[in-house]
Amino acid sequence: MEFALATSSFMGTQVMMIPATLFSKRARAPSLTVTASSTNKIYTRLDSCLVIPPPPIFKKPRAIIKFLGGAFVGAVPELTYSYLKELLAKEGYLIVSVPYNVTFDHEQAAKQVYQRFNSCLDKIVLSGVPNANFNPRDLADLPVFSVGHSNGALLQVLTGSYFSDKIPKVNAIISFNNKSATEAVPYFEQLGPLMQQMMPVVEASPLYEIARNASGDALKVLLDTAGTTILNNDQEALKSFTNLVDQLPSVFGEVGQGVSEFRPSPLENRTCFKCSYSVPHTLLVQFSSDAIDETDLLEETLRPRIESFGGTLEKVRLNGNHLTPCVQDPKWQIGSVYTPADAVAQALKTIPLRDTRVLSRTIVDWFTRFEN
Repeated sequence: MEFALATSSFMGTQVMMIPATLFSKRARAPSLTVTASSTNKIYTRLDSCLVIPPPPIFKKPRAIIKFLGGAFVGAVPELTYSYLKELLAKEGYLIVSVPYNVTFDHEQAAKQVYQRFNSCLDKIVLSGVPNANFNPRDLADLPVFSVGHSNGALLQVLTGSYFSDKIPKVNAIISFNNKSATEAVPYFEQLGPLMQQMMPVVEASPLYEIARNASGDALKVLLDTAGTTILNNDQEALKSFTNLVDQLPSVFGEVGQGVSEFRPSPLENRTCFKCSYSVPHTLLVQFSSDAIDETDLLEETLRPRIESFGGTLEKVRLNGNHLTPCVQDPKWQIGSVYTPADAVAQALKTIPLRDTRVLSRTIVDWFTRFEN
């Protein structure tokens, strides 16, 4: 038996099928473990944000990048976007990942992102970055750019429309999606009664309790079961993951209370974009295999507005799919004898990594045009 859960987050807006056995004490999923691309933690938590400085070879960052991931995956950016963010940091950028609460109220989420990022930015400019030898004075005049993926891309455009002050100079909007809940998830209205029945089961689930009370080893077991990248002994990753799990009841609760649409509606969002979007320079990125992408519609919506104030809007189409920004760099453990399986695994790995590297290079080239 499976239950459908509508998300505006994990991969834009689509259906996630949750096996009923997930909430069974007897259920056992096959274990899949990969190690992170680096066991050395490269980020620092500052308030609710995660900050990744550029390597020490840079005397000061080239710019500051606000990074917004998809809602569920963006809640644990240490695990889900680490490869892309490391690529950007190695180019000399200071990355600030901004998590946000999963909700059907996108206006609330966008305003939360705005407040969290600017609060973090104020602290960086005042006191510098912990564990990085940057003079705060060198950070005060840096340009601020933004990268958003999936639901994070939607919040990125909303933030640039709700506010005209303290917003990025340049946006890179990846895999934009603004579908309605009923369009994206057939029979969405029927999920409410189902969620009301399921919520007590979710809260009583040992999986939920383990996640909320996890310490090192318990977290590893949980992440192994989910087939997720592990950061060994990383209490910051544990904190992010626990915050994510704590949000699940409120998401299920909204559906159970009869919420049947995202707020504002897609039409209201587009109207807002047409009238109020204020980011001067915007790059739209879409992938060759992304069935839920709405970048073309966003381009049509934004172009008259951006041209009206002399801004720049460009669109690129790259090889990849909706999850290309989330691709990780697992280290395949080769045995004492190099086998055909090792060769196949390494060959398969290079394709998605190459797409993510091209994405990173595309973003860097775009930002470079506006650094000065």
